Amino acid sequence: MPFTATGWKGAAVGAAVGAAAARAAYALPERGPGPGAAGGVFRVAEHARDVWSRTNFRGEEVTLLEGPAVAAGTCAGILAAPGLDRRVRASALAATAGAAAFGCYDDLSGGAGARGFRGHLAALARGEVTTGAVKIAGIGGTGLAAAAMLGRRPLDVLVDGALIAGAANLLNLFDLRPGRAAKVALAAGAAGLAGPASGAVGAMCGATAALVGEDLGERAMLGDAGANAMGALLGAAAAASLPRPARLALLAGVAGLTAASEYVSFSKVIAGNRVLRRIDEAGRR
Repeated sequence: MPFTATGWKGAAVGAAVGAAAARAAYALPERGPGPGAAGGVFRVAEHARDVWSRTNFRGEEVTLLEGPAVAAGTCAGILAAPGLDRRVRASALAATAGAAAFGCYDDLSGGAGARGFRGHLAALARGEVTTGAVKIAGIGGTGLAAAAMLGRRPLDVLVDGALIAGAANLLNLFDLRPGRAAKVALAAGAAGLAGPASGAVGAMCGATAALVGEDLGERAMLGDAGANAMGALLGAAAAASLPRPARLALLAGVAGLTAASEYVSFSKVIAGNRVLRRIDEAGRR
């Protein structure tokens, strides 16, 4: 599809608003109300650090606030982007917000137990409902809801819902090194800037780019809230833009990569390829 003037404007406005809103949301805990203010983990900086801090692959402390900030910036950019079809706008918002909410739940409540689909299914077989299983079901449900908002036939809703949920999960599998998931999202988003969801994709790209420096500098990480939200948005954009055969092919690719991740380490594959390794390491401290 040719990139029209309306598409350029929508992508540009979405990116600008997404970037500004993401930076504002990321800074919110530091300038929040002081001690004694009513409720919330953002009440004081000490609470924010305690609730949101995690240890990265190097064993250093980082904050998870990047993820909710990117999701909030993306949603703000989607709302502001001109020229988006109302169904595409609603679908993109539902996919992003739903994935961010369930991802955030897993970030804050999840443990270090079951990992991956196999791990969560094994836990369910033992009668244990993990936070990861709740997240998978939740993102699956919000993915279907987002797909239904596009107003297509039942078969398309199932395909699109699976694509949105699958993309949300797949991008999260790349969030194992600083900046990796952000780079994948920005590369995938570049293709979506020429489609009918260009404003929504621009919003995600702007929000991601605004905070990628925090990620690469190992001061913050996306976590499930950010990576799931970005992936879901990309899935929703693909669902809104592609014909059914292309969506089925893309869904097969997403499913294949997800299944492969249960047996093959993406980090080892990237480390073993000189080009991928250089791209992966670019910009890190």
